[in-house]
Parts: sequence; C-alpha cells; structure tokens
Amino acid sequence: MRDVIGKLTSAEALEIIERLCRKSGELRETIAAEAMNLLAEVNLDDIANEVFDALDSIDVQECWDQAGGSSEGYTSPDETAFDLFEEELQPFFDQVERYHELDMPEQEAAYCMAIILGLYRFEHESKSEFKQWAEDIPADCAGNLLEEWRERNPEQARIDAMHAFIRERCPKWGDLLKDE
Repeated sequence: MRDVIGKLTSAEALEIIERLCRKSGELRETIAAEAMNLLAEVNLDDIANEVFDALDSIDVQECWDQAGGSSEGYTSPDETAFDLFEEELQPFFDQVERYHELDMPEQEAAYCMAIILGLYRFEHESKSEFKQWAEDIPADCAGNLLEEWRERNPEQARIDAMHAFIRERCPKWGDLLKDE
C-alpha cells in the first residue's frame, strides 16, 4: 500500500477518524486522548503571529469597496473596518469558546493571551494602510475578549496571571485592567 494516508484530503481524513471512533471503544479513547494532547499544545507567540498576520493582511481596498450606499443603507468605512476586523478574528474567538466548552481553562487563558498579544502587536507594529481605519478596534476587541473571559473564569489566580501577562507583554494597554 503506497502512502495512501498522505494522499487523503482533510475531509477524507476526518471521515476516517469519525468512522474509527464509531467502531471501537478503545480506539475512540486513543483518538480522543490524542486530540486532547493536540489541543493542549498552545503556542502563545505562534498564535499571536497568526492573529497579527490575519489582521495585517486585510486590504484597505476591501474596506473602501464594501463601504458606502447599498440597498440596506449607508455603511461608513469605520463600520466596514470593524466588520472586516471581527470577521478575521472570529476563528480565533471560536477556538477560545471551544477550549471553554472542553473545560480546558489553562489553554483558554493562553489562547486569550495570544489573541490579545496579536491585537496589541497589530495596533503598535502594523504598517498596513487599513490600520488607520481601525484605530480603536484592537483595544476594544481585546477589552471585550478579556471581559468575556473574566466572566467565565472567576478564579483569582487566573485573573492575576492574565493581568501580569498584559502588564508585561502589552504595557500600553494597562487600562484593560480596570477592575484590578
């Protein structure tokens, strides 16, 4: 048998895993354990880079093209910028939610830290022309994410660790720590 596994598409590989999970209890447990191991690997700097890259790649022309009048009314470039920003961030926010649903609070916190760092880097390092249309959006998104995370994670030690991270890695965003 040639390297058939290496030739599978992502959808085909997922289908095989789902079939194997339905067939065997022991194999299902092995696959679930490996999935948890994979999910436990949160590389903060890699994720922050992914967030930065996703935001930095937003084309200002797309913002201008989507802004303006339509059959639904007028959309300002600022509103369009916010929509484009949130659209790029949604997969990252979805992953935070998955960590919460899987009861993986350490990974949820680390992933939030990574998103906040990526947002911070975009605000302070990006040379993108789009950034001028998104001036307050990174801090607002970080603040909203932090607020939602705090509501779901009331443990003081985790909150203290998050605050220490923000003070160290995002020093100009100390105002996010309003209820310290």
